[in-house]
Amino acid sequence: MEPEEPRELREPGPGAETAAAPRWEEAKTFYDNLTSKKKPKSPKPQNAVTIAVSSRALFRMDEEQRIYMEQGVEEYVRYQLEHENEPFSPGAFPFVKALEAVNKRLRELYPESEDLFDIVLVTNNHAQVGVRLINSINHYDLFIERFCMTGGNSPICYLKAYHTNLYLSADAEKVQEAIDEGIAAATIFSPSRDVAVSQSQLRVAFDGDAVLFSDESERIVKAHGLDSFFEHEKAHENKPLAQGPLKGFLEALGRLQKKFYSKGLRLECPIRTYLVTARSAASSGARALKTLRSWGLETDEALFLAGAPKGPLLEKIRPHIFFDDQMFHVAGAQEMGTVAAHVPYGVAQTPRRTTPTKQAPSAQ
Repeated sequence: MEPEEPRELREPGPGAETAAAPRWEEAKTFYDNLTSKKKPKSPKPQNAVTIAVSSRALFRMDEEQRIYMEQGVEEYVRYQLEHENEPFSPGAFPFVKALEAVNKRLRELYPESEDLFDIVLVTNNHAQVGVRLINSINHYDLFIERFCMTGGNSPICYLKAYHTNLYLSADAEKVQEAIDEGIAAATIFSPSRDVAVSQSQLRVAFDGDAVLFSDESERIVKAHGLDSFFEHEKAHENKPLAQGPLKGFLEALGRLQKKFYSKGLRLECPIRTYLVTARSAASSGARALKTLRSWGLETDEALFLAGAPKGPLLEKIRPHIFFDDQMFHVAGAQEMGTVAAHVPYGVAQTPRRTTPTKQAPSAQ
């Protein structure tokens, strides 16, 4: 049998692209409108306030981490597969549940809006561990539909693709990577004891310098002392501070708050924000407040402690999460039962390690 002559490839005829376009548009419309009657629809990432959480921020995985560190990755994966029908113990659940409570209120007021929180699980776990993560999320009835599992590689490069507004992890090195990429991020620490928090109102507390604001003022204190700092702040009272790593997250919270304000619900808003700063009110507080005003932002409460410990105030506020750049403030918050998150930014940070330590696939 003689081989067949190769067939001539023909260019698409006139109008082929025009004919295909309606079919693509029809398919896109179908999937855009595809919704579940039992679960709410996830918002598009570009419209949402996206919170990326790692597996060790969401769950307590101390035993799994120990197995990896002592016995290696193969034994770690085998253990996860053998226990995939056992849910992990809860981690930062109060914060996640509070986000979902806000979403429920927003959907009631704005059924068609996608201005919502969207929680994404971002982990360098292997995909095989994904079944146990999914089982755990379903067990606790959490609404987390987007996953990113990178099989041992760093997930930081994916955060911008997910339009991440905040990244929370138990891995300090990954958090530093995210901060270096200009993404709001913090290392999360579980409290030393459990404290009841609001079920109906999301409460978020921020330090000021090196968190919402730049570390400009802290540099003055370290270089020249407290008196020079007071003089500097007074001289620059009307000059806004540069933004810090979490300014954008406060801005996103403010955007959602305004949706409640426009419905006349300012006093019943399910989001409440706090500025908890070691600054003195009379000596250096005006510049902080004027900076927020210049950005078109505000916090519901502003607490100026003049160097006093923050823990006792946080115990009264009972925030779902508190952000600070100083580890001793983080430790004080933990002791009072607060989920504390360290922001590794600014002059207060210790020098970075030059030799990386061994990390588990679940180390985030």
